[in-house]
Order: sequence, then C-alpha cells, then structure tokens
Amino acid sequence: FSLFSQKKSPKMKKNNFYFVNLFLFLLMFSCSPKNEGNGFQDENVEKKVTLFFVNDQHARLDNFAKIKYIIDQEKEKNTVFVACSGDMFSGSPIVDNYKDAQGYPMIDIMNRVGFDISVLGNHEFDYGQETLKDRINQANFNWVCANVDMLSTGVPQPDEYFTVEKDGVKITFLGLVETNGKDNGTIPSTHPWRVKNFKFQRPEDVVSKFKDVKKNEDADVFIALTHLGHSSNNNLGDVQLAKQFPYFDMIIGGHSHQEINTVENNIPIYQSGSYLKNLGKIELTIKNKSIINSKYTLINLDEQTEYNQELKNVIDNYNDLPDLKEVIGNSLIYHEVNKVGCFYADALKNAMNVDVSFQNSGGVRSYLDKGEITKEEIYTIEPFNNGTVKYQMTIKQIKDFLVGSKSGFYYSGIQINQNGSQVEIKDELGNLLDDDFTVSVGLNDYIPAVHDDYFSLNNDVQDLSAAESIMYYLQNINSEVN
Repeated sequence: FSLFSQKKSPKMKKNNFYFVNLFLFLLMFSCSPKNEGNGFQDENVEKKVTLFFVNDQHARLDNFAKIKYIIDQEKEKNTVFVACSGDMFSGSPIVDNYKDAQGYPMIDIMNRVGFDISVLGNHEFDYGQETLKDRINQANFNWVCANVDMLSTGVPQPDEYFTVEKDGVKITFLGLVETNGKDNGTIPSTHPWRVKNFKFQRPEDVVSKFKDVKKNEDADVFIALTHLGHSSNNNLGDVQLAKQFPYFDMIIGGHSHQEINTVENNIPIYQSGSYLKNLGKIELTIKNKSIINSKYTLINLDEQTEYNQELKNVIDNYNDLPDLKEVIGNSLIYHEVNKVGCFYADALKNAMNVDVSFQNSGGVRSYLDKGEITKEEIYTIEPFNNGTVKYQMTIKQIKDFLVGSKSGFYYSGIQINQNGSQVEIKDELGNLLDDDFTVSVGLNDYIPAVHDDYFSLNNDVQDLSAAESIMYYLQNINSEVN
C-alpha cells in the first residue's frame, strides 16, 4: 500500500488504476461467503455435511478416543457437527465419584472431542443443582432444553433451541427432556429431591411454539434433539413427536437405549444405543434448505482399532483409581441384572437390619461377573449415590404401595403372591401376615421420594448410601454371592 503514498507519473497512475480495479475485483469475490469445499453460498448449490451423535453414554469414557479419531478424520474432508442426546452421567464411578467434581471427566472429554451441542437428559440432574451448575459452566458446547426453567437456582438456563453454523451451513437444534419421573408431578426420571427447585413442563405442551423456528433462524436443517425415548403409549416419545408435531427435518433421540434408524411421518428418527458402544453418523446433502440425500451409518466402536493417542492418555489417567479396584467379595456365578437385583435387595435387608427390603428395578444398572467383586462393580450397579432410609409399615401399607405405584421391585424378607386383584404377603417361612401386622422396611431414598403418596414423613435416615450398604454387606456379613 506504500504505492498509494508516492507521487505518481501519468503512466504510474494508469497502471495504478488497473491494479486497484483488479484488487477490488479479487477482493469482492474472495470475500464472498461460501460453504467450504462446496462453492459459493447459494441456496441452489448442494452443501454436504456430516453429523455425528451419541446418546446415553452414562459415564463411559473409553471409546471417546476412537470417536475423536473418527471425527478428526472426517473433518479433513467435510464439514462436521457433533451432538449428544443426553444422559452423559450416572453409570461409572470413574465419572460419578470423581474427587469433588462429580461428572467432570465426562465434560472434559467431550470438550476435547469437540462436541457442539447436547440436550439435558434426565440423569444430568442426578448430582443435584450445584454440581449441574458447575458442569454446565465447564462445557465448551451448547446446551438445549425447551421444557425446563432453572428459576433462581443459579444453574445456567439452557437455550430452548440453538443454531450451530459452520462453513455457511446452519443447523438448528431444539432440546426436549422427558418428564415421566413422578406420577403426581412433572419432573424427569431422577431423584425428586434433586430437582425440587426447578420447573418442568410436559414436552408436548411446549413444542408447538417452535413450528416456525427453521424459517425464523434461516436454518438449513431443523433437528429435534430429544431425550424422550423412542415411543410411548401414554407420553410423548420420538414417534409421537413426529406424528403430532411434524416441524422437523429429523429427530435424534435418546433415553430408551435403542438402536433406531426409522422414518415416521416422513421424518427420520435415529438413536445410537447406549453406553458408548456405537457412534451415529449421518451424512447429509442439503439444497434449498432441504435434505435431498442422507446416509446413516451406525459405527460399532468395539470393531474400531484406531484411536487418538493423546485423548486415550487422558482417559487412562482418569481410569487409574486403585481404590476402586479393591476386592470386597466373590461372585460364584455370572449374575445377569435380574439376579443382581435380588442380591441388591438381600444386601440392603441384612446391612440395614430390617424385616423387608425393596429395590426399584430401574436402579440396578449392571450385571455382576463371576469372580472377584470390586468396589467399582458395586458403584456401577448402583451409580446414583442414593441414600437409604427405614420405615415402620403395616402389611396393608405395603400392599397399597405395591399396587398403587404400578412399578416393579426386587424384594427380600417376604413372599408375595397375587391372585387376581388380591395380594397375599407371607413371611419367609410361608406364614400369612395380617394387614395390620407391622414390619421394618429398608430401601434407597429414591423410592419414597418418587412414591411419596405411600410413605410417611416419619422415617429413619441411615448413614450409609445404598452402594455403601451393599459393600458393607459383602465386607461384614457375606462375601460370597450366589
């Protein structure tokens, strides 16, 4: 640019005029917005992008090193978006019991992978509001959820929807979480005491507000990023969402732990399974703000051999917790989840020194291998850090609870027989117990919090958590499980 500050001869002026015009011509076209690798940004030009997603990883970290390798390879040839459909927490003590920062390893690893966005799943609330506040603040990705209000808790309010723009391509994500956690309330399936300061709405009551979002955002693609479950007879699942609110180009879901690749009401619905066994890959060709071609691949991560070494080193460091490897018992056989539930109930009954124990079936999250039992296995079976509580209940109150809750439970200390609408409860020796007979009942505190219509406020809170009670049983009462 020093050329313009010098005194110019007529010949120089003529040449300068030519160069200035050439410069302006090149500048005009070099600054034109474009979809990198796909030509100038024009709605008539095809845009190609790849969207990766996971759902319900439940605190599993190991396969993220493979995921990062796959994503980084794709970024070398295409525009890439990365999303999560919720439930990143609760399932591994590596994440759930991390020092004084429950859940932080998951946020750290997702940041390093390069996630763009996540919906809040029901288990994102498991740690309580203060921990959730910290984890949201530490995330480098955006959070969406249209049916939660954090009120005055100080927990950052997620966007109802958010538009991620890369290389001239705009994808808008609307977030929804299920609210089926309590019969007499509207909360996600988490411990009710941990969400008492938030306000939730039924997802079906808010979706219609967003029918014009794609137009208003001038988005190329509008996606419902949900944690509703695939389908439900009584509530809004992804299938019902597509039928009742056909505003979306696709639905990427979670919560029901399924491998889904289907179409409902001309809307593709996807889900990648659970526990980070798979990675969903959606390759899109977009033109005139419509998807003209798509290809879906469910990548089995156990079959992948290549990984990002740097991220693997970070994950290996998180996994290096010798205390969790401590052996506290021995399993004489392989126990599938149902058998683990029975063991869980027996352990609570004996550790809590009660007549009867109950354990909700959804609270048993893993099998138990044959051989040595470690602390890590117990925390994996019971990852929720639930407390324990005792009650004095009559047999009639127990019957009312079992019938009225409409839920399934493992139990120990009694025999239960149902004949039509009649329920009989006997002791372990087979003696029929009268309705007014009183027994001591021990259970994790999630159960009376959810089914509070059937439990009094007069309870005896215990010092040990549910997981600690199981470990106490193995270390002090019976170390062999069969």
